[in-house]
Amino acid sequence: MVEVGKKALEGLRVLEMGQLIAGPSASRLLAEFGAEVIKVESPETGDSIRTWRVVENGTSLWWYVQSRNKKSITINLRESEGQELIRKLVKEVDILIENFRPGTMEKWGLGYEDLKAINPRLIMIRVSGYGQDGPYRDKAGFGSIGEAMGGLRYITGYPDRPPTRVGISIGDSLSALYAVIGALMAVYHRDTKGTGEGQVIDVALYESVFSLMESTLPEYDRAGMIRERTGSTLPGITPSNTYLCADEKYVVIGANGDAIFKRLMNAMGHPEAAEDPRFENNAKRSEHADYLDGLIEEWTKSMPFAEVMNYLDEAKVPAGPIYSIEDIVNDAHYQAREMIREVEVDGLGTLKMPGIVPKMSETPGEIEWAGPELGQHTSEILTEKIGLSEQQIKALREHGII
Repeated sequence: MVEVGKKALEGLRVLEMGQLIAGPSASRLLAEFGAEVIKVESPETGDSIRTWRVVENGTSLWWYVQSRNKKSITINLRESEGQELIRKLVKEVDILIENFRPGTMEKWGLGYEDLKAINPRLIMIRVSGYGQDGPYRDKAGFGSIGEAMGGLRYITGYPDRPPTRVGISIGDSLSALYAVIGALMAVYHRDTKGTGEGQVIDVALYESVFSLMESTLPEYDRAGMIRERTGSTLPGITPSNTYLCADEKYVVIGANGDAIFKRLMNAMGHPEAAEDPRFENNAKRSEHADYLDGLIEEWTKSMPFAEVMNYLDEAKVPAGPIYSIEDIVNDAHYQAREMIREVEVDGLGTLKMPGIVPKMSETPGEIEWAGPELGQHTSEILTEKIGLSEQQIKALREHGII
């Protein structure tokens, strides 16, 4: 366990209001590095992700990862008494994270201006499909739509097939990262620079995706070029592709640097190609990408994957396998870097979870507990943070507020 006082975000208090992926993923990252995260859930259903995908003992395995290190409280946000509890909690926190449709918090009397009057230092992270303003503000938005409108899905897949998804909820995860970056910049502005000012961090799912679209915009602006789907190739960067080996496994090779390309050709037994002026730089190699890909795959198909990798590692050519989750779990490097962690879960025993990213030398993150039971910390938080008595908490339960 991490030494007490050695967590980077220890002392930072976060109130999470939202569900599913984007907002909760942001607060999970903060919780992993020591922030106290209080997650607000509906008393009746809780976060929907509690029942998504594989469920054991009535709870999704995803939940235990997504909500690790968080404290769960239940509050009925549609009732005025529940909204008043939020106002009292806001006095005690540094950051509020919400990912409701824009206008929802205002409808409840919990908009930023309302909460700023209670806590001027409050940093409010607002994650939504399209942002807090603009003509699409009120449209329903999910990560999948953000990936589509942000341009990612248009270029994902093969040219002769419809666009496809990446395989995970990448739009939500990107938004979570931007939410955390924005939160920490706002904390720096407020506390380190000493302004004492809170602010709003407005994160839109489609913008988070669009921001990572490399040179697609300037290429369109200046050259009229629209990047298309190209499968496993990296157009204009040669060679960089996926190649079949003799045992039906695939190897990913990135030999697009001039010196690396020469090392690859020499390792393949083609020293003449290493010195061929047609391939002396990336621009020229890209003119002959199909030829080079064919030459490389002819070589990789002549031997099994392990043998291919031995040659490539010896030549210091960037290359690697395409891992399934089973491959990841059994990989020695993942294990050595503590990226496969086992966490005790009540009623399940141990459960494997991804480790902590990034690795910090002096203030490392830690997994303290798996996602909590619904409302597990309600009494604790309402007692410690806003001073409610047992009798008051009992009355709130009886009225369905918590």
